[in-house]
Formats: sequence, C-alpha cells, structure tokens
Amino acid sequence: MLHEVPLERRTLHGHFSVDLEPVLTIDSGDTIAFACPNAGWYLPTGEQFEPRDYEVDAGHALVGPVDVRGARPGQVLEVRIDSLRVGTFGVTTAGGSQTDVNERLAVSELEEWRLDWELDADAETARDQHGREVSLRPFLGVLGMPPPEPGRHPTHPPRRSGGNIDCKELVMGTRLLLPIPVDRALFSAGDGHGRQGDGEVSQLAIECPIERAELTLTLTEELVLETPIAWTPNAWLTFGFDEDLDEAAAIATDAMLELMGREHGLERRDALALASLVVDLRVTQLVNGVRGVHAVLPHDAIRFTRMG
Repeated sequence: MLHEVPLERRTLHGHFSVDLEPVLTIDSGDTIAFACPNAGWYLPTGEQFEPRDYEVDAGHALVGPVDVRGARPGQVLEVRIDSLRVGTFGVTTAGGSQTDVNERLAVSELEEWRLDWELDADAETARDQHGREVSLRPFLGVLGMPPPEPGRHPTHPPRRSGGNIDCKELVMGTRLLLPIPVDRALFSAGDGHGRQGDGEVSQLAIECPIERAELTLTLTEELVLETPIAWTPNAWLTFGFDEDLDEAAAIATDAMLELMGREHGLERRDALALASLVVDLRVTQLVNGVRGVHAVLPHDAIRFTRMG
C-alpha cells in the first residue's frame, strides 16, 4: 500500500525521540511518499518553512516518525529507496565556521563561500552561478530511527540505527538495512542531497529540498545486525561510526567479515584475507562529529569456481 505523507507542521520534526507521536502507522512492506525541505528547512518553493521552534527543531527537517506495525528491537528494517526527485535549487558552502576540518584547511576564519545551484531533475544536472555543471546523484542524508533512551537526540550524528549517514551510494534502487532500536521503529527521513563526494569535506553536499521520495519499509527477522548495511546494484556496503576514524573503519570491516561469512559461507580469517584484496574502505563523512566509514564489496569481486 502507498501512503502519502503531507508536508505540514505535524509531519516535520528536527530531532529524534521515542516521545514523538507517529504521523502514521503502516504495515511491513508498505510504501511512504513525501516531499521534504532541505536541511535548513527551505521548502521546494524556496521559502523557509514556518512555524519552526528553533530549540526543538534545531536539526535537519525530517519527515515522520512512521510507526511500522509489529516492529520491535532485534528485528531489522529494510528501507528500499524506490524513487527520489530533487527540487529546483540547492546550496553548498565552504569555510566560515569552526570545525576540525576547516581548522586544518585554514578556512575557519575566512568568509563563508557559497555556491547556489539550479537543479534540473529531468536532465539530471546541477549548474552553479559561475556556469559550472555537475551531474545529479540524489540521495537522502538522514534515514533512521531514534535511540531507545528518552529525551531529545540531535539529528547530526549517525548511529547504529541509522540517522545522518550521509552516504552517497544510497541512491534510487538501493536497500538500506537498519537494526531496529525501539518498538514500532519510528522511522524518519530527510536531508536531501543533489550530489556529494565521499567525505563531504566542506561539511555540505548540494543541500536541496526533495520534491518527492518513495520508500518501502519492510521488517525482517532473518538478520541480526549491529550496524547498518546496504545492498546496491553494484555492491554490498557495511557501515562503521565512531568519533575515532580508525575505530569506525574497524567497525565497518568487522561488519563486512560478518556479511562475507553470511553471504558466502567464509570462515572469518578467510574472509579477512579476501577482504584485503577486494574490499574498499571509504570515508563516508568527516563532518558530523561521529566519523563514518563504509566498506564496499562489489558483487562480482569474488568468483566461485569448482576445483578439479
């Protein structure tokens, strides 16, 4: 069943919390469709969404939460990205703020630099005010559920239950699998990106509203996950998040070894030896307080042949 979520005050929030009232209840396998403002709460029309409580809504503009009937901790929520269409504009900035990366690159004290993008969803292109053009590859930066602890939680850090993952691979046609932390799942989504590089080094992608997104949410008990994983048409991905980049890489690698054992029946040391040859570690993002790393295993990287 397809559920249309209207873009209005009651369907938007700027933090994660188990105390937020669900905007709708769906069954496993149902699809939700929605539009959403960009991370700064700007609508597809170009106007900033109002009313907004800047204390409660300090984070990304998220649509939800959605109650998935029967969801409980220990299960896995599969989020299938069925379609994404960006709005007509986007923004990228650099410098002008105090971050670890900006300090290292000596741009913290400089005036903020801004690129304003005109987006053409049909042509799949973005053009800035200087006439430079890049191809669109849209995705949602935030896909996730709240921590089980009570109270308000910020939207910026990614967590084991998802959130601000900011992975450029989660485009249309991919499936993200998330460990469910709370009853009913309470899934939310937002933070439209028109295009981003691995690392998101300036702190922003092409931040844009989403004119329409369609996501199918399905429960599964066939997997036990400690961190998100994803399936794309080209590869499996496993994610690691931690304040320390080395630990984030270790978490992503550990999850990849588990995946290789599950998918290919490989003993752990055997999986590690093969992973050293065919798995790439990529920096997902450096800018959300918690560092992100994703390990990538192409589907055709290992070819199994019979001996003799």
